[in-house]
Amino acid sequence: MAECGASGSGSSGDGLDKSITLPPDEIFRNLENAKRFAIDIGGSLTKLAYYSTVQHKVARVRSFDHAGQDAEQDRESPYEISVQEEVTARLHFIKFENSYIEACLDFVRDHLVNTETKVIHATGGGAYKFKDLIEQKLGLRVAKEDVMTCLIKGCNFVLKNIPNEAFVYQKDSDPEFRFQTNHPHIFPYLLVNIGSGVSIVKVETEDGFEWIGGSSIGGGTFWGLGALLTKTQKFDELLHLASRGQHANVDMLVQDIYGGAHQTLGLSGNLIASSFGKSATTDQEFSPEDMAKSLLHMISNDIGQLACLYARLHGLDRVYFGGFFIRGHPVTMRTITYSISFFSKGEVQALFLRHEGYLGAIGAFLKGAEQDNPDQYSWGENYAGSSGLMSSSPELGPTPGAKSGTFDLLEMDRLERPLVNLPLLLDPASYVPDTVDLTDDALARKYWLSCFEEALDGVVKRAVASQPGSADAAERAEKFRHKYWDKLQTLRHQPFAYGTLTVRSLLDTREHCLNEFNFPDPYSQVKQKENGVALRCFRRVAQALDALDWEERQLALVRGLLAGNVFDWGAKAVSDVLESDPQFGFEEAKRKLEERPWLVDSYDTWLQRLKGPPHKCALIFADNSGVDVILGVFPFVRELLSRGTEVILACNSGPALNDVTYGESLLVAEHIAAMDPVVHSALREERLLLMQTGSSSPCLDLSRLDERLAVLVQERGTDLVVIEGMGRAVHTNYGAALRCESLKLAVLKNPWLAARLGGRLFSVIFKFEVPAE
Repeated sequence: MAECGASGSGSSGDGLDKSITLPPDEIFRNLENAKRFAIDIGGSLTKLAYYSTVQHKVARVRSFDHAGQDAEQDRESPYEISVQEEVTARLHFIKFENSYIEACLDFVRDHLVNTETKVIHATGGGAYKFKDLIEQKLGLRVAKEDVMTCLIKGCNFVLKNIPNEAFVYQKDSDPEFRFQTNHPHIFPYLLVNIGSGVSIVKVETEDGFEWIGGSSIGGGTFWGLGALLTKTQKFDELLHLASRGQHANVDMLVQDIYGGAHQTLGLSGNLIASSFGKSATTDQEFSPEDMAKSLLHMISNDIGQLACLYARLHGLDRVYFGGFFIRGHPVTMRTITYSISFFSKGEVQALFLRHEGYLGAIGAFLKGAEQDNPDQYSWGENYAGSSGLMSSSPELGPTPGAKSGTFDLLEMDRLERPLVNLPLLLDPASYVPDTVDLTDDALARKYWLSCFEEALDGVVKRAVASQPGSADAAERAEKFRHKYWDKLQTLRHQPFAYGTLTVRSLLDTREHCLNEFNFPDPYSQVKQKENGVALRCFRRVAQALDALDWEERQLALVRGLLAGNVFDWGAKAVSDVLESDPQFGFEEAKRKLEERPWLVDSYDTWLQRLKGPPHKCALIFADNSGVDVILGVFPFVRELLSRGTEVILACNSGPALNDVTYGESLLVAEHIAAMDPVVHSALREERLLLMQTGSSSPCLDLSRLDERLAVLVQERGTDLVVIEGMGRAVHTNYGAALRCESLKLAVLKNPWLAARLGGRLFSVIFKFEVPAE
């Protein structure tokens, strides 16, 4: 298995070959809290894995003591905010050249403080070679783990936990990577591991796999024959030669034999009939580049045909390729992709993995941490601490005066609870959360990257203002600025670095970077103030709605939902207004809305549906704090409850922009219940349930929701899903197909997006969908 590596050390070819220099403590992050270790050592690359506890700040909200106070007391704030320390778990994976292993082990040894383990789990051929060195340097006993078992465990882990992990390689596309939606059921699949030879493994369950075949003609064959033919001893140099060669100068093609295509057999003229065939019929010298290219095609075609035959024999259509032969090299991925497509007539795709280089290290770590049941949790890639696919890696000189080496990083954060699909998705396997793929759409990518760059000053300002008592807030905010700016520049040149680039991933990367520098909730005070103002208006808004006749009230409720959705600090068009006019309120927002007919207008169909029987249970995904949730969502919830519909109100588990969090929603609901008997009785009788989504994003991925929310949705027989807000209903889920009725509504607060959808600023999306019978 040796080096199973997606290249993280190479240049992208877009002028990004200048690496970022980082001190060692930014490579081996949080080492003082490392608990367990694993290592995967191949022929030239080492992958070190360790588990650490990470302490960071979180903003908590809690209710004031209202004992003996009138519920309507005019208190400025409805709750208080406290910043607390929280400990979470993180996995760190670091990939570097074997030539730096001794210096890196020295650094690790010198910074170990709280490690609990006396064992380091090791895999790969080098685990034997470097066993004594590791035990001597770290004082840990080396426990060797089976290479294939580690590889499979690592592959299962990334396929389950990292969206957009798998990709196909398309030579003539820009960019050439096309990421696949994570399949909800990852088994069964075929793993073709191309090391010195080829191993083909059928994987059917977490621990159930079978070696079903292989070949002695693999990466070692390419390397060995290539060295004999070209006198080039280094593997990467051999691939570089191949990328410049013309195989047709050496190979005999179909057209060399038949003068063109073979029509009867349906073979094109440029198909290889005989690898190295021309070398037997001519005395000319062949260039090293041409011979390397011919050799690469010969071996890749052989592996591709073998993989295709085994996939068909076992009825599998998902085939993942890995091993040191791949290493993220475009020329290798291109030849394997062509080969398997040709032999399967396009029925089987060659799939590659973003983090293929870490599979062995991940598997070895999981083997050593089985007592902690890491598989019972969900994990998420931390973009702030990960290098990304084929992005320029940081450089580290392990010792003064030593030559630099390239280091590739991956960090995974443990999430509080397992994440699963929303059970109401029509087809979880084909569900794609995001509406626009910025990897594919160059114009959209340019616009949104510029948009996030221009917003950076405002985010920094807001972060500093959120911590007025902190002496180092400004310094940390500047570090955040530099970190996020660097990420944006990487994504300009390598939009595929973290999978499919979307508005959601740009927002999530920003949140990860803010958390990295201890800005857990920059909008906490804004939300606290806006929630207080909106709560003081709730009784009046509810009374005004109750005074309307039924049909007028339905339109007023929808307009209230839409007006509330205007209050989004994440939209520049709105934040500019809110900054310049603090008195801008609910009624002003209503006047901003376009008149009907709206840009997308299913209101008449919705009204007719309301004249029918009530829904059994509605699942509502809330958006913003303040006016949105209190004066928009809760009156809508109240109406549904009055109709006899149960309601599940789902809010973010953690903060993002000014979105309402689960903790805030509990306190808001408590205040509203004190004023409103409908909400009060519904909460008491559990006809209104507040739940968390499992997300800390301004967008919504319905394939990664809190497991308890998913269970409740099924138990209550949910037959209506309401998604509100631009991030949740337009940037994501605009095309999501559900097995029940759905209502997606938002106000377009971005002029570019509005124009792209055929509207203008503050155009309205009101999309009511009924699934086909």
